[in-house]
Amino acid sequence: MSAQLQEMPRTRRMVPADLDAVVAIEREVFLFPWTRGNFSDSIDSGYHCLVLEQGGEIFGYGVMTIGAEEGHLLTLSIAAGSQRKGWGERLLREFIHLAKERLARTMFLDVRESNRAAARLYERLGFKQIGKRRGYYPAMGGREDSLVMELVL
Repeated sequence: MSAQLQEMPRTRRMVPADLDAVVAIEREVFLFPWTRGNFSDSIDSGYHCLVLEQGGEIFGYGVMTIGAEEGHLLTLSIAAGSQRKGWGERLLREFIHLAKERLARTMFLDVRESNRAAARLYERLGFKQIGKRRGYYPAMGGREDSLVMELVL
């Protein structure tokens, strides 16, 4: 009897061929998703764009910029069917490690005030709320505030 080995999930750099899968996840989990152009521009601009992949299937991604000793996490998402399994934390840790490697001293992000699960994840990894941006995000019937969070690296 032979056991079939399943490929372990891996994190790798996002490439243009990934955009169909990334945009599909984006549309699945966000009411106001980034466009294909947003992701394409991020890759073309040299932003740090990563995907989580297993068996050729992408199930998570994120985008971060690093400059002037600061990392700014622009987006991070896990496909709905893979959420609450630790993948968001794994990907976030990859970005924190990357920021440290690039000699960033701090890392920033914005999170919707209503996204308590994400805010708790960020807090668990050491992020602190340092501010609030009023009406930062589009929302059904109006705008929603963002919590500005910082991690000192």
